[in-house]
Amino acid sequence: MLSTRTSSSVTLGTAAGEGGCARFAVPTTPQPPSPATAGAGNYQLALQQLVDSALPTGAFAHSLGFETYVDAGVVADEAGFGTWLSAFISQSLTYSDGLAIRFFYEGVDLEELDSLLSASLLPRQVREASLKMGGRLLEIGAEVFPSSALELYRDLVTRGQAAGHQPLAFAVVARSLGVPLQEALAAYLFATATSLTQNAVRAIPLGQNAGQRLLRQAADGVAAVVEQIPHLTPDDLGAVSPGLEISQMRHERQRARMFMS
Repeated sequence: MLSTRTSSSVTLGTAAGEGGCARFAVPTTPQPPSPATAGAGNYQLALQQLVDSALPTGAFAHSLGFETYVDAGVVADEAGFGTWLSAFISQSLTYSDGLAIRFFYEGVDLEELDSLLSASLLPRQVREASLKMGGRLLEIGAEVFPSSALELYRDLVTRGQAAGHQPLAFAVVARSLGVPLQEALAAYLFATATSLTQNAVRAIPLGQNAGQRLLRQAADGVAAVVEQIPHLTPDDLGAVSPGLEISQMRHERQRARMFMS
């Protein structure tokens, strides 16, 4: 059973023998935010900085699988990328990154969550992308958004007890700033959609206005999954689309590539 940071907990999900998934124990009451580094009244500005595309995490170098669809001619225009992005938000982002952020906020053990993310991210390039961007976020966070929780995660990574995934690094920083869960989810998911759209504008290519239309559409999808994520169970973690995973796996053997994933 996955442990939590508090002793008061309830069990969700099924036993491994019943459904093949781990059981989570989550607190019966929400975890209060850590003291905000930027001050409770200023977390909005800190959050904007945290999710700004200018933050040098290396997101510009990753397509997270859409380049495979571009190479195959499946995604070739604004409508095609919009369809792909909608599926990516509602499946991969929701059931991996988004759910992991929620579970951290609810008190599930950070080290165990990190291990589960490593196990559930099957495509090697996507797993490495999460670690590369997570590592940069941990490094930047230590200088710009320092907190004891962030130092703990960095220590776990340094000692080899954790890998350092991007959504968990984000969750640690956001929670230490006092960002409420739903705002953290919306900001992270939309920032990811923004990075992917910017990359698609370069790769397909698309016009700048097309990119903005796509982001406006993506905002509706993000809002929908932010409402959905609190109702998912631990069994849902990692339940992403096999088709998306296969495209991500195929990318590393693609003849010509613009992106690392």
